[in-house]
Amino acid sequence: MDGITGNGLDRQLRSARRNVAFLAGAQAILGSAAPLSISVGSLAGYQLLAADKSLATAPVTGFNVGTALGAIGIAFLSRFLGRKAAFISGAIIAALGGVLATIALLRSDFWLFAVSLLVIGISSGFTQKIRFAAADASPSSFKPKAISWILGAGIVSAIIGPQLAIWAKDLFTPFTFAGTFLALLPLGLIAIVILSFLKLPEMKKATDATVPARPLREIVTTQRFLTGMICGIGTYALMSFVMTGAPLAMVIGCGFPTELATLGIQWHVLAMFGPSFFTGMIIARVGAERVVALGLVTLMACAVVAHLGIELWNFWGALVLLGIGWNFGFIGSTAIVASTYRPHEADKVQGFHDIFLFGFVALSSFSSGKVYESQGWSFMNLVIWPVAIGCLILLAALMLRRKPAAAA
Repeated sequence: MDGITGNGLDRQLRSARRNVAFLAGAQAILGSAAPLSISVGSLAGYQLLAADKSLATAPVTGFNVGTALGAIGIAFLSRFLGRKAAFISGAIIAALGGVLATIALLRSDFWLFAVSLLVIGISSGFTQKIRFAAADASPSSFKPKAISWILGAGIVSAIIGPQLAIWAKDLFTPFTFAGTFLALLPLGLIAIVILSFLKLPEMKKATDATVPARPLREIVTTQRFLTGMICGIGTYALMSFVMTGAPLAMVIGCGFPTELATLGIQWHVLAMFGPSFFTGMIIARVGAERVVALGLVTLMACAVVAHLGIELWNFWGALVLLGIGWNFGFIGSTAIVASTYRPHEADKVQGFHDIFLFGFVALSSFSSGKVYESQGWSFMNLVIWPVAIGCLILLAALMLRRKPAAAA
């Protein structure tokens, strides 16, 4: 097992459990920055704007752009400083971003607030790498459990973030939400303490000297890669588009209290990560393509529930279905993309994929506020249909092409 037996394996398992426990704790704390920022980011942006409210979702767009930058930043920092120092740097960035957002809200400075969410987003990009560190720090027999621990911590984050948003939003009345973002300061400090106990093993670079790496163009122009990437982008962009606009529709459009909108986002985030415990098993049993199709159908069910009315259950039900649809659609799409390249081709293919992914996600969150302001909540949910149907057609074409090959 990983070339280690007896006492050596026991020591490795003990070390892995220790590291994963600390990583899970850091994930629970730092992961709360995302639901906290998304649940109130557009509402805070809306209150900072004057007559033209169409840019209300720009701060959330800044968060998404920051996440992409953070994913790149941690790769560089990990190479030069090591992963432990890189994760601690991410916690520091989260704390600084929270302080900057608080200052922006106290000064009623919209663009400074958008920049502060970009900074918080950078820390979120660092946090997303925790699951990989947990897997890398574990022997093969412990990897599934390590990933489960991190996923479980993600569910805790989905509770902590929105609850902090509710509890601290009026700490600096009349500057609503200033206290919410200041809460990221103590969270960042707690995470730094937790991460200081890490003792991560050195990374071993995966190489394959016998099989040369293929050109990037050869990989990314295959039907399977393009289908996986387009379905992943469609799923993620739809989720971002609807989720970002939902708090505006609930609070500004329908007059629900901010607390109920925030709780709706909490249920949404729980639905995003909760199914992850068994999504992998479903993919192994029925195939990634069918799981993506199930996710796209669930997104269309989200649109149906949203179209039925503007009661609280319509919003919450749609947000839960939106989260489940994202989980199946995005994880399944990721599995399709991951099956198109070899380990030593991963970096360049993943980089190419993520540039397009996060670019479209940022565009979707930015356009969410403009579409809501000009067309309304019902039209926003209509957008789900053509995107989901288009992705289903691509999936069908991929599956039909595989059947003759399998028969042969």
